Amino acid sequence: MKRRSLDPETPAESAELSLYQALLSLKNSAEMAAFLRDLCTPAELEVLVDRWRVVPYLLEGVSYRETHERTAVSITTIGRVARYLNQGSGGYLAAAARAARRQGQTARKNA
Repeated sequence: MKRRSLDPETPAESAELSLYQALLSLKNSAEMAAFLRDLCTPAELEVLVDRWRVVPYLLEGVSYRETHERTAVSITTIGRVARYLNQGSGGYLAAAARAARRQGQTARKNA
């Protein structure tokens, strides 16, 4: 995969920033699901889901082997996610924190 800087002066980077803005413009999970199903192939969406599925286990400190047994996600993918959790840009952590906060609010509303 090519790595690009986010220079809005070039068409590729402008398109990348436009994609981020499109994602941010979606109002709920139904809109996001529709957009991602249109944007991604089923295999691409499955890869994204697999990566996201292992995040909670890794944040809880569950071993790679146990995470694999619980999710059927490959050890390679689990290791890749772990690497980005520890050395990435903070995206997984930000999303996980917001998702946990949202789940807590939903649980309180339903209680």
